[in-house]
Amino acid sequence: MNGKVKKFRRKIHFVHICNAAAYTVFEAVCMKQLKKYIIIGIIFVLITGTLAHFFYEWTGNNYVTGLFTPVNESVWEHMKLLFFPMLIYLFVVFFKLRSDNPCIISAFCFGILLGTFLIPVFFYAYTSILGRNIFALDVGIFVLSTLIAFYSVYKLTLSCKLKAYTLLLCTLAAVLFICFLVFSYHPPELPIFVNLEKA
Repeated sequence: MNGKVKKFRRKIHFVHICNAAAYTVFEAVCMKQLKKYIIIGIIFVLITGTLAHFFYEWTGNNYVTGLFTPVNESVWEHMKLLFFPMLIYLFVVFFKLRSDNPCIISAFCFGILLGTFLIPVFFYAYTSILGRNIFALDVGIFVLSTLIAFYSVYKLTLSCKLKAYTLLLCTLAAVLFICFLVFSYHPPELPIFVNLEKA
């Protein structure tokens, strides 16, 4: 009887080991897939955001184009360079990653908000020290903000720390989306909306 019990326990133990190994492999595959899409996303946002800087001019100052791309050289308008490309990329990868990554929405919304608002934070930080803006540093800010945004997406997708706040994060992203549309042609009289080219 004891022999049968020991044999049964060994079988159960073997099953647990197999399950653990299978889960580890599955987790590794998911992480590898997520990393791939994160890297592609960084490249997509950097290229699309850079090109978006010229879309409004290239389309002859088209009204609709101006809602989603910079219409002038204000800090606010340059925040669009990260926000909209990253939002587009979220919709592209959502259906590919959602089954294995249930926290992808909350992670991306947070990443989009973080990256977008890092642009003015970094800009005003360095210009307050130097007293002027430098083009190369502005480009560096865009790149750095994009990298930080996607790094946070990767970490939060795996940890699911913000899943409980998905609705709040989506709402904040939607509010910012509306603000971009409204303030493109009707900006408030605040420093962040000042066209630096004419300042």
